Amino acid sequence: MSETKPVPPGRLSAGDPAPDFTLPDSEGNQVSLSDFRGRSVVVYFYPAAATPGCTKQACDFRDNLAELGESGYAVLGISPDKQAKLAKFVADEGLTFPLLSDADKAVMNAYGAFGEKTMYGKTVTGVIRSTFVVDPEGVLSHAQYNVRATGHVAKLRKDLKI
Repeated sequence: MSETKPVPPGRLSAGDPAPDFTLPDSEGNQVSLSDFRGRSVVVYFYPAAATPGCTKQACDFRDNLAELGESGYAVLGISPDKQAKLAKFVADEGLTFPLLSDADKAVMNAYGAFGEKTMYGKTVTGVIRSTFVVDPEGVLSHAQYNVRATGHVAKLRKDLKI
Protein backbone atom coordinates (compact mmCIF):
# COMPACT_ATOMS: atom_id res chain seq x y z
CA MET A 1 0.00 0.00 0.00
CA SER A 2 1.53 3.32 -1.02
CA GLU A 3 1.35 6.33 1.23
CA THR A 4 0.52 9.75 -0.17
CA LYS A 5 2.33 12.72 1.24
CA PRO A 6 0.09 15.38 2.74
CA VAL A 7 -0.07 18.62 0.78
CA PRO A 8 1.60 21.42 2.78
CA PRO A 9 -0.79 24.18 3.84
CA GLY A 10 -1.35 26.85 1.21
CA ARG A 11 -0.35 24.62 -1.68
CA LEU A 12 -2.63 24.09 -4.64
CA SER A 13 -3.42 20.86 -6.46
CA ALA A 14 -4.76 19.87 -9.87
CA GLY A 15 -8.50 20.52 -9.90
CA ASP A 16 -8.27 23.69 -7.78
CA PRO A 17 -9.40 26.98 -9.31
CA ALA A 18 -6.37 29.06 -10.33
CA PRO A 19 -6.19 32.24 -8.24
CA ASP A 20 -6.70 35.16 -10.62
CA PHE A 21 -4.19 37.99 -10.66
CA THR A 22 -3.23 41.20 -12.40
CA LEU A 23 0.46 42.14 -12.37
CA PRO A 24 2.69 44.54 -14.34
CA ASP A 25 4.92 43.08 -17.02
CA SER A 26 8.44 44.18 -17.95
CA GLU A 27 7.00 47.10 -19.97
CA GLY A 28 4.57 48.25 -17.28
CA ASN A 29 1.46 46.78 -18.95
CA GLN A 30 -1.08 45.15 -16.65
CA VAL A 31 -1.49 41.44 -17.41
CA SER A 32 -4.31 39.40 -15.89
CA LEU A 33 -4.69 35.65 -15.83
CA SER A 34 -8.31 36.20 -16.90
CA ASP A 35 -6.96 37.75 -20.16
CA PHE A 36 -6.08 34.17 -21.15
CA ARG A 37 -9.49 32.61 -20.41
CA GLY A 38 -10.31 30.15 -23.19
CA ARG A 39 -6.63 29.24 -23.56
CA SER A 40 -4.28 27.08 -21.51
CA VAL A 41 -1.54 28.94 -19.63
CA VAL A 42 1.71 27.80 -18.05
CA VAL A 43 2.38 30.04 -15.03
CA TYR A 44 5.81 29.59 -13.51
CA PHE A 45 7.33 31.22 -10.45
CA TYR A 46 11.08 31.76 -10.19
CA PRO A 47 13.27 33.43 -7.53
CA ALA A 48 15.26 36.09 -9.40
CA ALA A 49 15.83 37.31 -12.95
CA ALA A 50 19.34 37.07 -14.39
CA THR A 51 20.56 34.39 -11.98
CA PRO A 52 22.03 31.21 -13.54
CA GLY A 53 19.15 28.80 -12.80
CA CYS A 54 16.41 31.30 -13.57
CA THR A 55 18.13 32.30 -16.83
CA LYS A 56 18.40 28.64 -17.87
CA GLN A 57 14.71 28.07 -17.09
CA ALA A 58 13.54 31.24 -18.88
CA CYS A 59 15.64 30.42 -21.96
CA ASP A 60 14.22 26.87 -21.99
CA PHE A 61 10.71 28.32 -22.05
CA ARG A 62 11.77 30.79 -24.79
CA ASP A 63 13.29 27.98 -26.87
CA ASN A 64 10.16 25.81 -26.51
CA LEU A 65 7.61 28.62 -26.87
CA ALA A 66 6.71 27.83 -30.49
CA GLU A 67 5.84 24.20 -29.70
CA LEU A 68 3.96 25.20 -26.54
CA GLY A 69 2.05 27.86 -28.50
CA GLU A 70 1.21 25.45 -31.31
CA SER A 71 -0.26 23.14 -28.66
CA GLY A 72 -2.38 25.98 -27.28
CA TYR A 73 -0.28 27.07 -24.29
CA ALA A 74 0.72 30.61 -23.37
CA VAL A 75 3.57 31.13 -20.85
CA LEU A 76 3.80 33.65 -18.00
CA GLY A 77 6.85 33.93 -15.71
CA ILE A 78 6.45 35.56 -12.28
CA SER A 79 9.14 36.74 -9.86
CA PRO A 80 9.44 39.36 -7.12
CA ASP A 81 11.78 41.42 -9.34
CA LYS A 82 10.96 45.04 -10.11
CA GLN A 83 9.89 46.03 -13.64
CA ALA A 84 13.28 47.54 -14.60
CA LYS A 85 15.15 44.32 -13.76
CA LEU A 86 12.61 42.28 -15.72
CA ALA A 87 12.97 44.61 -18.73
CA LYS A 88 16.76 44.13 -18.71
CA PHE A 89 16.37 40.35 -18.35
CA VAL A 90 13.92 40.24 -21.30
CA ALA A 91 16.27 42.33 -23.46
CA ASP A 92 19.46 40.48 -22.45
CA GLU A 93 17.99 37.01 -23.08
CA GLY A 94 15.62 37.79 -25.98
CA LEU A 95 12.64 36.49 -24.03
CA THR A 96 9.41 36.45 -26.03
CA PHE A 97 6.79 35.83 -23.35
CA PRO A 98 5.59 38.07 -20.50
CA LEU A 99 7.55 38.27 -17.26
CA LEU A 100 5.45 39.69 -14.44
CA SER A 101 6.50 41.52 -11.27
CA ASP A 102 4.98 40.28 -8.00
CA ALA A 103 6.97 42.63 -5.76
CA ASP A 104 4.71 42.18 -2.73
CA LYS A 105 4.58 38.39 -3.31
CA ALA A 106 0.77 38.34 -3.00
CA VAL A 107 0.32 36.11 -6.05
CA MET A 108 3.16 33.82 -4.97
CA ASN A 109 1.46 33.43 -1.60
CA ALA A 110 -1.90 32.72 -3.27
CA TYR A 111 -0.27 29.90 -5.24
CA GLY A 112 1.78 28.57 -2.31
CA ALA A 113 4.95 29.48 -4.21
CA PHE A 114 6.53 31.48 -1.38
CA GLY A 115 7.59 30.02 1.94
CA GLU A 116 10.07 27.72 3.59
CA LYS A 117 12.40 25.76 1.37
CA THR A 118 15.73 24.02 1.74
CA MET A 119 18.71 25.62 0.07
CA TYR A 120 22.22 24.21 0.44
CA GLY A 121 21.05 22.21 3.45
CA LYS A 122 19.54 25.19 5.26
CA THR A 123 15.88 26.08 5.71
CA VAL A 124 15.22 29.53 4.26
CA THR A 125 12.14 31.53 3.31
CA GLY A 126 11.84 32.52 -0.33
CA VAL A 127 10.32 31.85 -3.72
CA ILE A 128 9.61 28.16 -4.27
CA ARG A 129 10.34 27.38 -7.92
CA SER A 130 6.91 26.19 -9.05
CA THR A 131 4.93 25.64 -12.24
CA PHE A 132 1.18 25.55 -12.78
CA VAL A 133 -0.86 24.77 -15.85
CA VAL A 134 -4.20 26.55 -15.99
CA ASP A 135 -6.83 25.11 -18.32
CA PRO A 136 -9.07 27.26 -20.54
CA GLU A 137 -11.75 27.41 -17.80
CA GLY A 138 -9.29 28.70 -15.17
CA VAL A 139 -8.78 25.41 -13.32
CA LEU A 140 -5.34 23.96 -12.52
CA SER A 141 -4.53 20.84 -14.51
CA HIS A 142 -0.99 20.65 -13.03
CA ALA A 143 0.59 22.04 -9.86
CA GLN A 144 4.30 21.34 -9.45
CA TYR A 145 6.43 22.61 -6.56
CA ASN A 146 10.20 22.55 -6.05
CA VAL A 147 10.85 22.00 -9.76
CA ARG A 148 14.40 21.99 -11.08
CA ALA A 149 15.50 24.88 -13.29
CA THR A 150 17.37 22.61 -15.69
CA GLY A 151 15.31 20.07 -17.61
CA HIS A 152 12.00 21.27 -16.23
CA VAL A 153 10.55 22.43 -19.55
CA ALA A 154 11.36 19.06 -21.16
CA LYS A 155 9.61 17.28 -18.26
CA LEU A 156 6.63 19.63 -18.53
CA ARG A 157 6.35 19.00 -22.27
CA LYS A 158 6.38 15.25 -21.56
CA ASP A 159 3.67 15.68 -18.87
CA LEU A 160 1.57 17.74 -21.32
CA LYS A 161 2.28 15.28 -24.17
CA ILE A 162 3.78 17.98 -26.40
